[in-house]
Amino acid sequence: MNRLLSIFAAFAVYALLCSCGGSENGDGPQPEPKVNPVPEVSFAKGADVGWVSEMEKAGMKFSDSKGGTEIFSVLKNLGMNSVRLRVWVAPLDANGWSGKDDVVAMAKRAAAAGMAVMIDFHYSDFFADPSHQDIPASWSGQTAMDFTDKVSSHTTEVLKALKDAGVSLQWIQIGNETRNGMLWPAGQLWTSSGDIPGGWNNFETLYMSGYNAAKAVFPDAYVMPHLNHAYEDNEWWFTKLKAAGGKFDMIALSHYPMSEGNGDWSSVNSSAIANIKKLSSKFGVKVVVSEFGVKQKDSQAWQCSSAFYDAVKALGPGVCAGIFYWEPEVDGTWKPAVYSKTVKKHGKNEEWNAYDMGAFTRSGSTFSPNTAILSVFSQ
Repeated sequence: MNRLLSIFAAFAVYALLCSCGGSENGDGPQPEPKVNPVPEVSFAKGADVGWVSEMEKAGMKFSDSKGGTEIFSVLKNLGMNSVRLRVWVAPLDANGWSGKDDVVAMAKRAAAAGMAVMIDFHYSDFFADPSHQDIPASWSGQTAMDFTDKVSSHTTEVLKALKDAGVSLQWIQIGNETRNGMLWPAGQLWTSSGDIPGGWNNFETLYMSGYNAAKAVFPDAYVMPHLNHAYEDNEWWFTKLKAAGGKFDMIALSHYPMSEGNGDWSSVNSSAIANIKKLSSKFGVKVVVSEFGVKQKDSQAWQCSSAFYDAVKALGPGVCAGIFYWEPEVDGTWKPAVYSKTVKKHGKNEEWNAYDMGAFTRSGSTFSPNTAILSVFSQ
């Protein structure tokens, strides 16, 4: 009798499960496959590869001399252990490149390949940088308090989607190259007329709404602001942010030594190293170079990148947390479809050229690493 009751109970459970959407044919909602957490890396040897999905959709392929044919395998074979992905609110391209769904899909692939992941929030529909911090179209007409809520909810939505997909994050950037604030004019710090009254408090409020949202979803991640020009003395900027009440677990900087400063990449590298060391000591946090690139066709590209890589490694992992090469997977001629449209660049509407600091070469539709530049990551 007890055995019959057990059989009837099991049948009842089965029927209940089927009525909730499951079936013997596998129809209905299926559990999301989980990705095993990636161990924290002590020194990131990374790549920002936000264009990968669009390239693959267009039929572009990747390969290397070790037999790698999937982009994350190719990066791993180069010695890279980390990936950085930007997030836009409502991307200009109808395919949604760098939108939430695209970022989650790429992050899952990177994590499945055993790579640590950094997420870079732009809080814009396109690139945010010192020349433009444009408000997302769907956020226009909002009050300053509305923007605070939007930053928090957008950050939470994206990060929860990543967490639900089984992706663990090591780093999270709140804003991209926010030297003059974010979400202009709400969070802008100055104009050509001078500092904006209350600008630092406004920016800190927006930044901290993102910071707090990020820590709520991923409490162990390094959450941080991001500035351009690693070679400049940026101590004043972080001092002002802290004075306004801003918190950060790490500092992120961009460094493009062959196109910044006085044109002498060696001195630009040296200045960046000195300032990384200074910031780490002053604020008691690590510094990560979350964007790096050299002119691919310049004969000194390898020498420049190798010298900088060796110098930051020599600082030790307690000072510099690593380097991310920005969009290495392009060849200097490929460009995303949106670049062929009229978009804002440095305050003007114009067509963008192909990015010339990639580090892959192309043969037909196949892109392969330019090891003359990227071999430094195998060290």
